[in-house]
Amino acid sequence: MASRPTHDVPTREELLRRTAAAGWRAGLRTIFRVVRINLKTPRMVAVALISTVIAAWLQLLIPVLLGRAIDQTQVLTAGPSEAEAARQALWSIAGMVLLVAVLRGLFTTAQNYFSEMVGHTTGYRMRLAYYRKIQQLSFDFHDQAHSGDLITLGLLDLDGVRMFFSTSLTRMVLLTMLIGIGGYRLLSTDLVLGLTALSFVPFVAWRSSVTQLRLRGTWLELQQRLSVLSRVMEENLAGIRVVRAFTAAPYELQKFAVASERALDLSHKRVDLRVRNTSAMNLSFLMAMGLVLWVGGNKVLSGQITVGTLAAFLTFMTILQMPVRQLGLLVNSLARTSTCGARLFAILDLAPTIADKPGAPELEITKGELRFENVDFAYAGGGRPVLSGISFSARRGETIGLIGPPGSGKTTIAHLIPRFYDVTAGRITIDGQDIRDVTVSSLRHAVAVVQQDVFLFTTSLENNIAYGDPWAQESRIASASASAQLHRYIQDLPAGYRTVVGERGASLSGGQRQRMSIARTLLLDPAILVFDDSTAAVDANTEGRIREAMQEKAAGRVTIIVAHRLSSLMHADRILYLEDGRIVEQGSHDELLQLGGRYRALYDLQVRPKGAA
Repeated sequence: MASRPTHDVPTREELLRRTAAAGWRAGLRTIFRVVRINLKTPRMVAVALISTVIAAWLQLLIPVLLGRAIDQTQVLTAGPSEAEAARQALWSIAGMVLLVAVLRGLFTTAQNYFSEMVGHTTGYRMRLAYYRKIQQLSFDFHDQAHSGDLITLGLLDLDGVRMFFSTSLTRMVLLTMLIGIGGYRLLSTDLVLGLTALSFVPFVAWRSSVTQLRLRGTWLELQQRLSVLSRVMEENLAGIRVVRAFTAAPYELQKFAVASERALDLSHKRVDLRVRNTSAMNLSFLMAMGLVLWVGGNKVLSGQITVGTLAAFLTFMTILQMPVRQLGLLVNSLARTSTCGARLFAILDLAPTIADKPGAPELEITKGELRFENVDFAYAGGGRPVLSGISFSARRGETIGLIGPPGSGKTTIAHLIPRFYDVTAGRITIDGQDIRDVTVSSLRHAVAVVQQDVFLFTTSLENNIAYGDPWAQESRIASASASAQLHRYIQDLPAGYRTVVGERGASLSGGQRQRMSIARTLLLDPAILVFDDSTAAVDANTEGRIREAMQEKAAGRVTIIVAHRLSSLMHADRILYLEDGRIVEQGSHDELLQLGGRYRALYDLQVRPKGAA
């Protein structure tokens, strides 16, 4: 039986292996894709890049002006006849240096501001696209994706892509200007002295790049270790009641301490790597500067160059020192963008397995008849089929009960009706319309599932109940709550329906949470209502009252009840007993008892009084 492809979120290690296998071309494609997203704000990009070019050009003027100023100072000491002219020239140069510094500061501010604006706008767009894609992806994706990995993608990886423009593109333009033009000026002024001044560049560029790449690798590992640390804390907080009940705090503290120590050890290694390489780069720069002083000093003494020219060389070296070091940061930024962007685009490029066909019509409810026609189903990833040859029908006003041992396929049937998954073979129809041929939104408006696992949002009871229809009138909310046997309880609360539910509904009991879920679903008044073992935590008396309230409205819809307790579905018009993904018995409660098969055995175990004949 064919199985659908899995959609997993690649871990950082898997992505690094994939990137290495794909080669540098794949990395370039990712970077160019990020550049195209940046270019969706062309005016900001243009202002940022133009400001970068002007700021770099102004910065390169400063050594030239300082050299001239020093030469004019020497003229001041040469003799009184030339002193006044030199003094005027010195004041002019000082004014120009001040003006250049101010203008450079303004253009650097513009560069930083607009670069950040481009980055934040890109982050905003990608954040929305990523969140929209997460909402669109089907259940089979979320079955396999870890929520922690998805959150990491939406925060850390997206931030890595967001910073690309300011840390890569503008830095690339700035470094090209400073190193290219600055190096050309040094070499064109004096070849020997220029080569001496630039002698530190290859070593610093190499060490900086190697260091940043190593730090990048250890950063990825550190993120993994911090992710484990976060997972340990998240589990502990989610299960704090279990931890306290079993006095397991010492064990949990030890587990957290081990994870923290692993992260600390790697942090120490990163600090050691950074400090050692920074020291080596500083040493190479100072050695090159010493050589320039020695070689340049001899040239000054021999009259080949002026003192101002030597000062300009030293100033150029000081300016170039930071850009050369930033070559490593540039390499790191490109690597980070390639890695983070590949992970993000791996999600953004996924196509939902459950999607509307082109031109799909809305589902039209007429008779309200649901049919399963020889349905087979297997979950993504292969394995044995969960359902085989399932066929049954239900008309408006009918209640169908599904029962069977765990893993028999009951919940799977419940999830196939609203098309949380697509059938592997056969088809499911509503009023003769294949549910794969109509829009998903119209189908899920017609089919509502009261989930087995209840999730409540941290908001008021009213908002939780009206989640599917936020504009519902208060009378409808109260009516749905009354049918779920929750209205009186809510009325007795000090804030009534405006009472705020704690995280995941922690302030409510299990039965109250299930009744909240029932009320939320009843508010929608669906044509097909599916209860997926949704009263397991509700006491028998309350369940009976809920069932009576449901029967009053059952005439207008198909009702499917999945349960493990026979008392929850004995009133059903037809009961299907499933085993190993097949319907092995079906009929009314009385018919199945007379059959004397699996259903009767379960009845004798759960319901029939001991010793009864």
